[in-house]
Amino acid sequence: MFREFKKFLLRGNILDLAVAVVIGVAFNTVIQSLVQNVVMPIIGIVGGKPSFDEYTITVNDSVIRWGTFVTAVVSFVIIAGALFVAIRAFEKLQTLRRSAADVDEAPVPLTVGEELLAEIRDLLRAQGPSSPQP
Repeated sequence: MFREFKKFLLRGNILDLAVAVVIGVAFNTVIQSLVQNVVMPIIGIVGGKPSFDEYTITVNDSVIRWGTFVTAVVSFVIIAGALFVAIRAFEKLQTLRRSAADVDEAPVPLTVGEELLAEIRDLLRAQGPSSPQP
């Protein structure tokens, strides 16, 4: 049982997933800092407050914190946009790498002399084996 569990954990895609989660958490920290320390203050300059958290509606002693929801939506949109840009950049890099690999693997055209030698070789093969000359 332990051996199977160890084999499961050491599979390549599980390790890739673990790395992706760690990088995702770190990326999330960076984006949250961007939203809280850069974007929301800019929104505050334009709108008068750096956060929508204070906007509420009170009905019969019940408080609806719609501003907190708006702040979360703004944060989500910015995070989704940043992820979109990062993924597109990664895909573009992968495409460029594949294109470079395809160019490296493209056959080199033969020179005129090489084409003539290939034709002679093919003609000799077509004639079959000949008896040796004395």
